[in-house]
Parts: sequence; structure tokens; C-alpha cells
Amino acid sequence: MAAGSYQVTDISTNTLTVQVTGDWVRESVHPDIGDLVRMLDENRGIRVLQFDGSRLGDWDSMLVLFLSELKRVAIARDMKFDAAALPGGAQQLLTLAFAVPEREGAKKSGEPRGLLVQVGEKTTEVLTQAYDLLSFMGEVVYALIRFVAGRARYRARDLFLFIQEAGFEALPIVSLISFLIGIILAFVGAYQLAIFGAEIYVADLVAIGMVREMGPIMAAIIMAGRTGAAYAAQLGTMQVNEEIDAFRTLGVSPMEYLVLPRIVALTLMMPLLVVYADILGIIGGLLVGVFLFDITMVQYVNQTLGALDLTNIFLGVFKGLLFGLLISSAGCFQGMQSGRSSAAVGQATTAAVVMSIVGIVVFDSILAVVTTILDI
Repeated sequence: MAAGSYQVTDISTNTLTVQVTGDWVRESVHPDIGDLVRMLDENRGIRVLQFDGSRLGDWDSMLVLFLSELKRVAIARDMKFDAAALPGGAQQLLTLAFAVPEREGAKKSGEPRGLLVQVGEKTTEVLTQAYDLLSFMGEVVYALIRFVAGRARYRARDLFLFIQEAGFEALPIVSLISFLIGIILAFVGAYQLAIFGAEIYVADLVAIGMVREMGPIMAAIIMAGRTGAAYAAQLGTMQVNEEIDAFRTLGVSPMEYLVLPRIVALTLMMPLLVVYADILGIIGGLLVGVFLFDITMVQYVNQTLGALDLTNIFLGVFKGLLFGLLISSAGCFQGMQSGRSSAAVGQATTAAVVMSIVGIVVFDSILAVVTTILDI
């Protein structure tokens, strides 16, 4: 049979009949509906657009696309669209195509947008995200206040589970990275100090570097990629499955039941992980100093103890506390803001990691400037 085409077989006072013929398959040329639209414009009295499928051959989505275009024309002109004479499968597909109204703005506009329009859209998007973030942090603060007051609604079992996941289960990867970072610091520092015959000061370099900066930062980056991303993926998946909406329907606050245990768990565990990372890093530096340079273990330990003080230790612990709150909040925020598709969950996970790492670097830089000014 010939390629798909159509022709007007009958036109009366208020009805126009279109006969579709031939094979309507994707390999064929899509017929132009311009002539039919002009005919409808010239005959304003037509109120019914009906079809005759008696001479229709094979068909696939090409026919449905053609009918969809004509149905939009009929809807725009407030006309009745009668496709009862067409195959039942085509009618069902056409019904599905118009079951949900097209979302406003979903169709890409062919008109180019100016620079000012693009800048305005990006500015509006940034302001909206900032508003959402501030609203989220306000809800987190309120949930934390209720938690301290003993009025928050959450499961203690979930809290202990998240503490285990963010604490004990994170020790292997934190151990490996921190130990290697200590070795790297010792190698880099010792070879430079050896030029002046001051290899013993590698203990000071490793101890202060790990406790003040590298320990908190490396532990935070590890937890951002490991735990913060997991929080975003978990909550994003719950958004896709409409589980969070179910909590709200039942009168349970998702902030207290889902977000609060995660934030509390990671915030409590991060200072402990930082201390653990500091110890592993110092041990790594000790092995390099003892086995590769002329430093005894007693000398290295005494030099390390002399270099450290409570100020440096508490500064690193405070950074761990701050980074834990930052990472958990970023992961939960992106998860709660996730769209309702698998792609949106991946985007939320990526955004959580990026947001966490950027926040870690920014806040660490601010603390470095403040501690320098205050001579801490």
C-alpha cells in the first residue's frame, strides 16, 4: 500500500470528515496539515472533525503524531474531535497522549534569549535556592531545639544506626587516607628539612599539619563523598517513591523523623573521626621519620608532644564539628530538594558532594584567616 496520506471526503454544515489512507509508519513522509488547517479557518461553522479509517493500512506512532497535531487544532477552535472510526489502539494512544496537560514551559522556545534575560533567570534561580536553603536551615534549627528539649519525633534505633554508619563503618577508609596523608607530609617535609639538617622538625610539621588542617579536611572530604552523598541519595529516592509525602500526610515531620537523626549522627561522629585521623596521620609520619631518617621513636614522640597544645587540638575538633554539620545539612538539603526521577536523584547526590566540598574549603579558609588575625 502507498505511503500514508489524508483527504477530505465530506464537508457539511458543521462536520468535516478526513479519510486517512495508506501505511502510516515512521519511514514514510509526515503529511503536512497546513491545507486542512486553512480549510477549517475558511469554514468557521465546522464544529466536528471526524475521521474515516476504512482505507488505513499499517500504522505506528506516525499516525498518532498526526492525530495529536489535529486534536490540538480542534481543541484550539473548540471543536469536537471524533476518532471513533480509527483503530482502537490509535484511540487509546491518543487518549494517553492527552491524559495529562502539557506543563507550562516544558516546550523549548525557538526564540533566542538575550543576555539580560539569561542573567535574570540565573539570578532568580540563585535567589530561590538561597531562600530554600535558609528555610531548610531554619527547620533544622527548630528540629534541633526540639531534640535538645526531648520533644522531637524520631526513632532512637535510626539514630544509633546512622551513628554506626557515620562512625565505626567509616574507620577503614579514614584510616587508609589519613595514614597515607601523614606519610606524604613527612616525605615532603623531611627531604626539604634535611637540606638544613633539621629532619627532627618533620614531627612538628606532621603533627601541626594533621591536627590543624589535613586531619579535619581529609576526614570531611571523605565523609562528604561517602556519607553526605548517601544521605542525598536516600532522601532523593524517598522523594521519588513519595515516602516523604506520606510522612507529611500522616502528620509526621520529615525534618524530625528523617533529617534530624542523620544530622545529629554525623555531627557527633565527625570530631571523633578527626581525632582518629590525626592519630593515624601522626603514626604515618612517625614511620617515615624512624625508618627513613636518623630519628629515634622517642625523639619523634617527644618532638610531637612538644609541638602540639590544646589550642591546636581543640581547633581541629571544632572544625570537625562544623564540617559534620555542614556535610550532613548539604546532603539532606539536596535530598529533600530532589526531583521525582532517577536522574534527579543522581543530580542531587552530585550537588550534595559539590556543595559539601565547596563549603568545607570556604569555611576552612575563613577559619584560617580568623585564627591568624587572633594569633591562635
